[in-house]
Amino acid sequence: MFPRVSQGSGLHATVQKFMFLFLILCVALARVTDAQRVFAHFMAQNSYSYAESDWTSEMTTAQNIGIDGFALNIAANDYEVDRIVDAYAAAESLGFKLFYSFDMTDTWKQSDMVNIVANHSSSPSTFLWNNTILVSTYSGESYGEGFWASFKSALQSQGIHITLAPAFTTYRDPSSAASLVSTFPSIDGFFNWWSWPADVGANLTTATDLAYQAAVSSLSGPYIMSVSPWQFKNFGGASDWVQYSDTLWNYRWQQAVNDVKPDIVEIISWDDYAESHYIGDINPKVYLGTQAPFYVDGFIHAAWRDVAQYYISWFKTGSAPTIMKDEVVFWYRVWSKAIKCSTGTLPRNAAYPEDAVFALAMLKDTATITLAIGSNTVNFTAGPGVTMGSVPFPPEDSQVPYIAISKNGTTVADTHGSMYVNHSGCTYYNFNPFVGSITE
Repeated sequence: MFPRVSQGSGLHATVQKFMFLFLILCVALARVTDAQRVFAHFMAQNSYSYAESDWTSEMTTAQNIGIDGFALNIAANDYEVDRIVDAYAAAESLGFKLFYSFDMTDTWKQSDMVNIVANHSSSPSTFLWNNTILVSTYSGESYGEGFWASFKSALQSQGIHITLAPAFTTYRDPSSAASLVSTFPSIDGFFNWWSWPADVGANLTTATDLAYQAAVSSLSGPYIMSVSPWQFKNFGGASDWVQYSDTLWNYRWQQAVNDVKPDIVEIISWDDYAESHYIGDINPKVYLGTQAPFYVDGFIHAAWRDVAQYYISWFKTGSAPTIMKDEVVFWYRVWSKAIKCSTGTLPRNAAYPEDAVFALAMLKDTATITLAIGSNTVNFTAGPGVTMGSVPFPPEDSQVPYIAISKNGTTVADTHGSMYVNHSGCTYYNFNPFVGSITE
């Protein structure tokens, strides 16, 4: 027989404590449910000539490697808004998710932004964080706290609740993280845009990630970590730069899965061709302008998606996936960095990249990887798992890389790169790499 318990008894206190812990657990589980998502930054500006079928193709390709959706970089209240109608139609048929990343380097009216968010607020493809619509930005801190607080309240007056996780790009220094939330109390989370070294010839650390992740850890929104394979742009003048990205696509993912473990990974980018970090296919419908074609056309990056697929699985499950087939993804520039080109501008930081062919081996078993170009040959042991290697450019001109996988002294797969490495004859400065792969 159980004893009768009074209202103030220890058992009642225990029940209250249990209920409180259960509530905390429910909140935590809600956050976990929203976590471990991967999005790709998509330049909606590129969709001018898109039909719904183009969106379907892009989304299907992304979905096939585990990407959950696109963060739609929208720069103006123009044709992009109409194209996004097709984007939502395609996404809804695929179960693909979308959220807005307002490019605040352009001039925005708050009312236009409110209308754009409201347009598809009830769509099943609008990505929700804790049952609220996730909204992000590129930049926007110059608009001030009042703008963002009013933006949220204007939506709330329509019954639309959002989670605001902007990429305020001047917030990069870890020492500024503490002031972010006090300066912008309206934000709910944060997106760290910076996925490349800052004009230095050294690998990016996680200092910025960890500082801003901690700064927003008590808020209701996500910490979004950017992961990117490259950074090069050549538009003339101040817009010419290359960041040290030789092995970025591997070590940045390693930082995501091992060190930072953010709520969301956002890949920069799917289709920002002008900055050379696209992992989507080059869509011939996209107008690249007058200069980007000189360093984009022919420089395919599709094999970088194979690397992304491996790490996306790792990020979502918390464990390195079992590799089912041996593959080597390789990338290299086609001009040595000291070359003098007849047109264009030598980009800022041109001295930092290594003149080399880089290879990322994803192997189910141990194998020897051979990288050869001209008179230079490097052999390294790789696997099982992921291993990086490289071979320097040779002194000889117009050489094509050779890549081979060998087991027990026997070559089981080999290939050549599709572009030559040159020390002469350059017509336009190009630090965008060609990306290829070989599988057994």
